[in-house]
Order: sequence, then structure tokens, then C-alpha cells
Amino acid sequence: MSDNLAQKQDLKNFTLNELTAFAVDHGLPPFRGKQIFSWLYRPGITSFNEMTDLPKALRESLTGLATFSRFTSFIKEVSRDGTCKYGFHLQDGKMIESVLIPEADRNTLCISSQVGCAMGCAFCLTGTMGFSRNLSCAEIVNQVCAVRDDLSKDNRPGITNLVFMGMGEPLANFENLTRALIILSDKQGLHFSEHKITVSTCGIVPKIIELGKKFKVNLAISLHAADNKTRSSLMPINQRYPLEALMEACQEFSLPKRKKITFEYALLKGINDSDKDAVMLARLLHGIQAKINLLPCNETPEIPFTKPDEQRITSFQNILKKRGYTVLIRSSRGADISAACGQLASKSALSSTSA
Repeated sequence: MSDNLAQKQDLKNFTLNELTAFAVDHGLPPFRGKQIFSWLYRPGITSFNEMTDLPKALRESLTGLATFSRFTSFIKEVSRDGTCKYGFHLQDGKMIESVLIPEADRNTLCISSQVGCAMGCAFCLTGTMGFSRNLSCAEIVNQVCAVRDDLSKDNRPGITNLVFMGMGEPLANFENLTRALIILSDKQGLHFSEHKITVSTCGIVPKIIELGKKFKVNLAISLHAADNKTRSSLMPINQRYPLEALMEACQEFSLPKRKKITFEYALLKGINDSDKDAVMLARLLHGIQAKINLLPCNETPEIPFTKPDEQRITSFQNILKKRGYTVLIRSSRGADISAACGQLASKSALSSTSA
């Protein structure tokens, strides 16, 4: 069998059940698939030869038959506020970015699902790149593995929460997203509770419903306007799935116990930040278990929007609070390294150290 890596199967693209079937297809007992799977996600494992409870002949056979990928190096930038942005070069030369957001009680990793994005949201820098391709399941989970290992190397607290809020629209890469979610939550894989994983979407309605049927993850909706005209001008997806359909999908989404759907709302001066907009938003979300994150616009020269003043932001928040909503104003994290919401973009280089 050829040793050409292009012809070898990357085992990190397989869930536990799929890897067990792979083992059986190659004449092995099912338990070998489980053994191999558990090794793939252990820190520091770089070759089949290190899987010491496998027979030597099997390790040699696997080396010729398959591979398991990992990000062996990355570019890292650290913000003044402690936020870390990681740039990962993919095998085809493209780059994706992930962001680690440390807080007092958690370490949240924001991961990417695509190279670029096809959604074209007017306020998002990633959208200006256009869309290159979906990430494979392996490329999704390897972001988590790489950051976990980097934190471990420095004896820093590990990742506690995962959010699919990086580059790309996760539900547009649904097959690889679901595989990754299975691996991320598998006890033999990366063993994250589904309750610690959040998937954000701009509103691909059929996939929202399907996601809720398959997983008990948290859902975040990238909303940003409370009327169809404004939202369609900001987010082209709204022309296909308008607010009425989106709210119906949110009502149908199967929420974990005591959880709410998070609605992300970027405040854009003069566009969607008026008291009237706040009242419309409160009405729109009526009857939905909702919490609202207000995101004052992250200004950048490439995006034609500005941030409202503090009084306008507070007024918007108070209108929603008086109507019974939990409303947080999210401070911009990592803006000085272009790691804030909507600022991720694939670049040929990041201005910091390579690890």
C-alpha cells in the first residue's frame, strides 16, 4: 500500500463508531477501533508507534494504511487583555484562526468551521474574504487539541468551554460539524459536556431544527436586527430565512434544561440602535427562552459602521431589561490583535511568534 499521505485516511475524521467500523473492515476486532480512537486525542501522541497497547505489527500496518493529523505549529498573538489568537496553517496553504478568551471562571475557545464565509454579513470582516472551503472534521477538532496542548505546556488552566463563533457559518458545514461535536463530547475523545459547547448561526433554519434533534448543545443566534428590512440589508441569509421562520425554528429548538438561546446583537450606530429597535427586539423574542448579548460595533476601516455612544447602548439595554430579558453588554475582547467578534480574517502572516 502506498505511503503517500494523500491516499491515507485521516483517522481524526472518524467518530468512534466510524473508526470501529474501519477497524472491522480491515479485519480487526471492534475493540481495536476503540483503542485507536482513545489514543488519537491524548496529548503529545504524534505517531502510531506511541500507541503502546497495540501489537507492533498493527502499529506498523496502521502507519502504512492511515494517518492522524495535528497542527504541529501555529502563529500566536496575545492581546493586552489576555485574549490569545491562534493562526493555523492548513495542508493546502490556507489559514484559519481560533481565539482563546480567558475569564476568571472559564477558558473559552472560539473555533472556526470554514475558511472564510459565504454568508456576506455586512458588519463582519471574515465575510469580506469570501468563501474558500469547509473545514474537515479533523481540522475542527485539531484547533481544540492544539490550544489544549499549548495551555498544558505552560501549565495554564485548560479549555472549559467551546463556541463555534470563529470563521465561517457552522451550520453550512453541517456534516463535519456534527462529526466534530460527537468527537468533542465523546468520553474517549475530548470529553466536553455538550452543555459547555455553543454553536452560533446566522440563521440556517432547517439545520437549526436538525441540530436540536441531534445534540443538547447551546444555541446562539447572530440576529443583529429586529425587522426584516434592516436584517436583510445586514445579513443576506434573512432573504432566504426571514425572521418569522427563524423565530419559529428557535421555538422548536430542543434546549438543555435551564438553558436559554443566546441572541447576539451588534449595535451599529444609526442602523439598529434606536429605542424603537429595542422595543421591536423585545416583541420579536417574546415567548422564547432568550438572553441577549449586546455587542457594540467593533470598528475597523474595512467595515462601514461605527459604535453607538455609551448613553445609547445603556438606553437600549434598559428597555430590554424592563421587559424581563437578561441583557449583557459584551466588552470587546482582543480588539488590538483583531480577535474581536467579526474581526477574524485569514492573513498570510500574524505579527507575533510562531510556536
